[in-house]
Amino acid sequence: MHTENLSSWTHSHVFDTGNHAAERGTRLVMLITAVTMVVEIAAGWWFNSMALLADGWHMSSHAFAIGLTAFAYAAARRYASDASFAFGTWKIEVLAGFASAVFLLGVAALMALGSVERLFSPQAIHYREAMAVTALGLLVNLGCALILGGAHHGHDHHGHAHDHHDGHHHAHGHGHHHDINLRSAYLHVLADAATSVLAIVALAGGWWLGWSWLDPVMGLVGAALVGRWALGLLRQSGTVLLDREMDHPVVDEVREVLVEFEHAGNDRDATRVTDLHVWRVGKQQFACIVCLVTHDVTLTPLRVREALSVHEELVHVTVEISVCCDDDGQAMPAARHA
Repeated sequence: MHTENLSSWTHSHVFDTGNHAAERGTRLVMLITAVTMVVEIAAGWWFNSMALLADGWHMSSHAFAIGLTAFAYAAARRYASDASFAFGTWKIEVLAGFASAVFLLGVAALMALGSVERLFSPQAIHYREAMAVTALGLLVNLGCALILGGAHHGHDHHGHAHDHHDGHHHAHGHGHHHDINLRSAYLHVLADAATSVLAIVALAGGWWLGWSWLDPVMGLVGAALVGRWALGLLRQSGTVLLDREMDHPVVDEVREVLVEFEHAGNDRDATRVTDLHVWRVGKQQFACIVCLVTHDVTLTPLRVREALSVHEELVHVTVEISVCCDDDGQAMPAARHA
């Protein structure tokens, strides 16, 4: 039996240098959000405006969540060289994204409860003051979205081309390499911007048309929108945390390479895959364990590694080969493995 741990993985892979820009953007957005929060809470207290206070405290929840995003980047970078993290610290960022999604889902639930309460117990609304506050919040959120949006879309796609050893050229473009941590911050900003737009529509309808019911109705619409985004982020981050990646396109690419070994030679040299595990260890990086049973005594882990090396996403590959020497294709006992 040949077993070889063939890896191009080093802990320098863990914290992508591109994340520095995302971290800086997130810190800036956190600072802007925190300053706006303090201004709104102070103004609400000074002018005795519940609308200002409510918006300020609502913004504080997003400042906390975005701060969690920035903290995750810092922690991932700080422990990037810590060998106790077997496959690096990227999942710190994913865990922060998951926690942020749970927090966002809680915000959506509170929005829904508050809106239902307002439907049954309407309260007087200071439309002019509320419109001014909402417009300020919208401008701040749009600015923050621009800051995070560039970094968010810059991390979305990863394309590459491979030349297989048989001379065929394959191009791959995977749109699954999102920065989940950055996306969580981006969704918090978008959620605030969306609710601000809905609030402006509701306040305008109430102020000019007397439709006071429009405010809580738009609150419910906003809660549903935010909840949908939160659930999507929960699914995406949960998939990574649970290593549910065997339906990823990279797995099909690995299988394509291994099929070439299964079809090579004649029946006497037959090779079959007995076990395959592929899981994500970074935004664009995967680990792989391959177990093969073969009659081909010349097949080595190095040959398999060289064939798989066309896929640069595979940064850590472990290959185990059991050589069959009997007639029924069964692997010989461990003592007779080569």
